[in-house]
Amino acid sequence: MKLPGFVQRIWTTFKSPSKAALWVLLMMGFFGGVIFWGGFNTAMEASNTEKFCTGCHEMKDNVFVEYRDTIHYANRSGVRASCPDCHVPHEWTYKIIRKVQASKELWGMLTGKVDTREKFESHRREMAEREWKRMKDTDSRECRNCHNFEYMDFSLQGRRAAQMHSTNLASGENTCVDCHKGIAHQLPDMKGVKGF
Repeated sequence: MKLPGFVQRIWTTFKSPSKAALWVLLMMGFFGGVIFWGGFNTAMEASNTEKFCTGCHEMKDNVFVEYRDTIHYANRSGVRASCPDCHVPHEWTYKIIRKVQASKELWGMLTGKVDTREKFESHRREMAEREWKRMKDTDSRECRNCHNFEYMDFSLQGRRAAQMHSTNLASGENTCVDCHKGIAHQLPDMKGVKGF
């Protein structure tokens, strides 16, 4: 009985131990890569949820409590921005960079740097300034995932907001975080901060 052509070629390849070993290694590498990538991506997405962000009491008992009283948490339209929407970029490359940066925050949690309300408050300004700088450096990229300047209807905004958006924001002189510090969290002591 003669085997079909493609089966005959596979049989011939696997009859030779060195060729078979090479193919087995390649297949193991391929499937291992798929499994690794799937696991890595699953872990990335799991760490990109509000549940994960509020899993430690430092965030749950401090900033999450504050955030729940803001328009980003509950509003008339039902659109809600969760922690990762504001603090983690959507684009994959920037997301990886942000996750690496966030490992410093995990270290702070593990060492107890902000494990009490008092410690958290003593570091609030430092943490806020670091986040404001990150947002300033990225031109408030995460804000712009939801708030698109091109679709703003200035006629529906207050006079001051419309004037600031149509001039300073439009020119690139300012970015969202320049005026909207504390939009989702309590502000630290703002002594010396421009505009306050």
